[in-house]
Amino acid sequence: MDKNTIAGLVLIFAILFTASYFNKTSDTDLEKIRLKNDSIAMAERAIASEKARQNELTSLQPVISNTDSASVKNELTGLYGVFAVAAKGEEEFTTIENNLMKIVLSNKGGKIFSVELKNYKRFNGKPLVLFEGETNRFGLNFFSQNKIIQTDNFFFHPSVSESLVTLNSSKVPVGKEGREKYNKDNPGDSKSVAMRLDAGNNVFIEYVYTLKDNSYLVGFDINTSGLKKVAGANSEFVNFLWNINLPRQEKMSKFGENNQSTIYYKFDKDLVDKLDPAKSGSKSLATKVKWVGFKQQFFSSVLIADQAFQNGQISTKKSDLDTSFVAEMTADLTIPLDIKGSESFPAKIYFGPNQYNTLNQFDLGLEEQLPLGWTVFGWVNKYIVIPAFDFLHRYIGNFGLIILLLTIYIKLLTLIFTYKSYISQAKMKLLKPEIEEIQKKYGEDKKLESQQAVMAFYKKAGVNPMGGCLPMLLQMPILIAMFYFFPISIELRQQSFLWATDLSSFDSIATLPFTIPFYGNHVSLFCLLMTVTNIFYVKFNNEMTGSTQQMPGMKTMMYLMPVMFLFIFNSYAAGLSLYYFLSLVLTFVQMFIFKKLINDEKLHAQLKAKQKMPVTKSKFQAKLEEMTKQKALADKKKR
Repeated sequence: MDKNTIAGLVLIFAILFTASYFNKTSDTDLEKIRLKNDSIAMAERAIASEKARQNELTSLQPVISNTDSASVKNELTGLYGVFAVAAKGEEEFTTIENNLMKIVLSNKGGKIFSVELKNYKRFNGKPLVLFEGETNRFGLNFFSQNKIIQTDNFFFHPSVSESLVTLNSSKVPVGKEGREKYNKDNPGDSKSVAMRLDAGNNVFIEYVYTLKDNSYLVGFDINTSGLKKVAGANSEFVNFLWNINLPRQEKMSKFGENNQSTIYYKFDKDLVDKLDPAKSGSKSLATKVKWVGFKQQFFSSVLIADQAFQNGQISTKKSDLDTSFVAEMTADLTIPLDIKGSESFPAKIYFGPNQYNTLNQFDLGLEEQLPLGWTVFGWVNKYIVIPAFDFLHRYIGNFGLIILLLTIYIKLLTLIFTYKSYISQAKMKLLKPEIEEIQKKYGEDKKLESQQAVMAFYKKAGVNPMGGCLPMLLQMPILIAMFYFFPISIELRQQSFLWATDLSSFDSIATLPFTIPFYGNHVSLFCLLMTVTNIFYVKFNNEMTGSTQQMPGMKTMMYLMPVMFLFIFNSYAAGLSLYYFLSLVLTFVQMFIFKKLINDEKLHAQLKAKQKMPVTKSKFQAKLEEMTKQKALADKKKR
C-alpha cells in the first residue's frame, strides 16, 4: 500500500474511534435500557403464562356481562387486581369529527378505533380509513400487583354522553385545508373527549382527545393518578404500545405503496431516520424519541410527544402479497412515571396526507418522511419544483396542463445550458472534417500523437470537447429530482389525464395475459411515447455531433438506454413518464429554434478566424510555465 492509502485508513479508523467514543451510551442510559428490556421480558413471560386464563375469561364474557356472582368477581380480581372493576362492559363508540376527518373512539381500551379522512378515497372508491377495528392495539402496558395490565382490554368511561361530537366548521378556502397559519388567523371550534379507566381509590388512567376545526392534529394527553401506588414503588415508567395493520389505499404496484410504507422516527433534537421500506425489520431506539410515524405512500399516522418518549422499540412486518393490508407496524414507547404518582404526558397525533407544505408547517421534521431525494436533489424539489407546482395548482385544476407548464418552466430555467450544449455540438460538427484529416494524418499507429494533435486543434479553435456534456450534466439534478417528486406528489393522486386514470400510478392501455420479467403485465402508453421520443432524440443527437462514428461502441449503448427506461418506467408514476415525454418534445422544439437562429456558415467563419489568432495563455498557465522554467534553471545550477 502507498502512503496515501495508509493515511486514508488511519484517518478512517480515527473517525470511527472518535464517533464511537462520543456516541457511546452512558451507564445511566444502559441501566434504563436494561430495566426496559427486563420489563418487556417479564411482560412477555406474564402474557404467555396468562394466555390460558385469558382464553378462559373470553369464554366467560357472556356470563361476565350479565352476572355479578362472587366467583366471577374473584376470577377477575385474580386476573387484574384493582383493575378488575373495569374488566367487564359492553363496547360503545363515540365519534368526534371536523371538516377533515372522522375519528371513532371506543370505550374498550379508550382507544382510537378508526380514522377516516373525508377529502380522500381509496383506490376502489371506498372511504379512506387509515385503520380500524381490532387490527388496532392502542394503550398502556405495565405491571400492577404482579399482574400484566394492558389497558387495551379494559372498559373506559367517556366524558360525554352523546355518541357523535361534531365541531362547528366554517367554509375553508381551497388550498387552506389543514393549514395552521390560516387557523391562527381564523380560529374555529375545538372540542375534547376524555376516556377514563377508573380503578377506585383515586387511581385512574385517562386519555384526553382534543380536535380543532380544520386540523389534522389530534391532541392526545395521557393523565394518570395514583398509578405509582398500584404499579409498585420501583416502577419508573410505563410502556405505550401502538400496533396497527395498515389497509391498502392504492392499487398494487412494485414502485408504489408497498415500496414506500415504513416507520419513520425522530430522536429528540436529532435527525429523522426510518426502517428499510423494502423489507420487514425492527430497531431499538435507545435514546429519547420525539415522534414515530406509520407512513404509507400518501398518508401517515404520527405520534408526537410534546417533550419526548424515554426510548422505544419499533418494527414493521411487510404484507407484499396481501391485497387488503400493506404492513403491520408496531411502536412500543417508554413513558417516564412520575414519583409523585400523578402526572400528565401531553402528546399529539397527526392523521393526514403526506403533503410537503402541510407537514412542513409544524416545524417538527415531519416533511422528512417524504423521500424528495438526497441532498442537492431534495433542494431542487424543495426550492424549485414544489413552489412552482403549488403556484400552478392554485390557479389550474387540470394536472396534465400543470405538468406541461411545469415542464416549460423547467426548460426555461435550463435554457442557457441547453443553448450552450447545442452551440458546442454545432462547433464539433463543423470541425469534424479537420479532425478527420488530423486522425488520417497520424493513422492508427500513433493514437497518442493523434489525440494530442486533436486537443491542440480544439484549443486553437477555442472549442471545449466537453462543452456539450457539462451543460447537460448541470441539468441532471432537475431530471433526477423529478424522478423523486412525481411518485410522492399526493396532488396527482387519483387525478386523470387523457387515458391515465391516476397520474401518481402507472397508466395502462392493455393488460397482458402473462408477465414479462422487469416489465410487468401491463402496457403504459405514456412510457411507450417517452421511449420512442427518446430513441428519436438519440438518433438526432448522433446526427448532430457525429459522435458515434468516432466512438462506434457507444452507439449500441445510447440506443439501449431508452429501452432500459421502458422497463423501469412502465410501472412508475404516469405523471413522471408524461413529464419526460413532454420534456423531450420541448427539447426538439428548442433544437429546431436554435437551428433556425444559428448560421452555420457564420459560426464556421468565426472558428476559422479563431484558429488564425495566437493562443492566449491564462495567467495560471503563464505562472505555471514560469515556475517550471525557474525550477529547471535552479536544477541546472546545482549540477
